Amino acid sequence: MNSKEPEPWRVGVLFSRSGVTSITESEHFFGTALAIEEINADGGVLGRQIAPVAYDPGGDNSAYRALARELLTEEELSVIFGCSTSASRKAVLPIVERHNGLLVYPSMYEGFEYSENVIYTGATLNQNTFALADYLLQRYGRRVYLVGADYIYPRESNRVMRDLIESKGGEVVAERYIPLDAGTAELTALVDEIERLAPDAVFSTVIGTSAQEFYSLYDARGIDRSQCPIASLTMAESEIRAIGWEKCTGHILAASYFQSIDSDANRRFVMAYKSRFGEGTNTSVWSQPAYAQVHMFARALERVGSMDGSKLAAAMLKEEMDAPEGKLFFDEDTRHIWVTPRIGVLGDGGLFDIVWEAPAAVRPDPYLVTSRFDETWLSGEA
Repeated sequence: MNSKEPEPWRVGVLFSRSGVTSITESEHFFGTALAIEEINADGGVLGRQIAPVAYDPGGDNSAYRALARELLTEEELSVIFGCSTSASRKAVLPIVERHNGLLVYPSMYEGFEYSENVIYTGATLNQNTFALADYLLQRYGRRVYLVGADYIYPRESNRVMRDLIESKGGEVVAERYIPLDAGTAELTALVDEIERLAPDAVFSTVIGTSAQEFYSLYDARGIDRSQCPIASLTMAESEIRAIGWEKCTGHILAASYFQSIDSDANRRFVMAYKSRFGEGTNTSVWSQPAYAQVHMFARALERVGSMDGSKLAAAMLKEEMDAPEGKLFFDEDTRHIWVTPRIGVLGDGGLFDIVWEAPAAVRPDPYLVTSRFDETWLSGEA
């Protein structure tokens, strides 16, 4: 009798656990790892374990490109769970398409992309930015300051936020960009200008270590966060913990997931995550989509029984899941996912109080062809 273990399903994992975005991309990694471990503990897929081949590109886009090529050619894999920033995704995309692989991408992003070789499981701008514009204008005032890191996601997000603010009668008092690895001098200059211009709110698409220092400098300057908060699409629970939650109360996050979501599915996820990675860790909009997409992939794999990327993608796009963030399902035409938009304000203890959420999942509109910029998402003050 042959007792040899069946060959595992090998998949690539490509997130930066070091470098500028190490905190958020480590969360992508942890969410991915937790899902794989759960699936394997439950017997794997069709009796075969999932075996990750994981690389750390260190936040270097050229390393993303080289490692994606290695996963698809030398390792002979067909599926990669990976990339976080749009810059890293853009670096990897030609490699994935050339070798007919499948990239499963968990980050919120700017949209305006379609590839038969990518499945997008993070929110697009109509699923986070549109409601946030309403919230800022209704709750804080019409004068908004925009700041971002100097690459495609912040520039596109700020372009859309500007259109939203201006279409609703607001004013963008300034729009500034800084390097991804901006230092103290550049960040201090931003805080100086914010203090001088005295906007009603700041919309920040600064990310990584620069964003963490920006929030710390903002607190040190003593700007009243109840009157002029920083609103973000990315500054979630784990980065808040690294900064110190007491420096960040009152700041705002628009996202599809918060650790504070009150549901059985989310409580199970939070418990499993903390049990695996430590009681002091937090779940967030970085870890949860990465976790959910692996489970949806495994269900698709069970149906097709093949690692053929095109077959897997077709099956995965038909999947639905009662995820920690709520009901998830795909729009097959765009290869993006329906999610429930939410807005949270950071409270004491480092978790967000959810102050608004959509009544149901919202269809992705990555090309902004059906979304109306003058549409009101919030009726009255939230």
